[in-house]
Amino acid sequence: QVQLVESGGDLVQAGGSLRLSCTVSKSIFDFTMAWYRQAPGKRREFVASATSDGTTNYATSVKGRFTISRDNAKSTVYLQMNSLQPVVTAVYYCNALDPHTWLTEVPDWGQGTQVTVSA
Repeated sequence: QVQLVESGGDLVQAGGSLRLSCTVSKSIFDFTMAWYRQAPGKRREFVASATSDGTTNYATSVKGRFTISRDNAKSTVYLQMNSLQPVVTAVYYCNALDPHTWLTEVPDWGQGTQVTVSA
């Protein structure tokens, strides 16, 4: 059973930065990894992904402000979030992503990490 553990969320003021981490209980070397978020009353949505060779992809709303990276040796994926605004307030999750189907590969999501941005 693969486990996903997200951390790094916090309450920050608008304009601030956060770095989220996601540690996976097995090797991520062969997997595309992705971040997702779910705001109150909304569906979970894609934020960013990084392939095993480091190719990245971002949701339009976060381009230029968020950066995804990965450390395969540590089985950890990061999300650097800059110039934060209240609209990004959500619970952030990670998962492995099938780049062909866009389906997530780990059935049991982690607990997520709460990001709250105050105005």
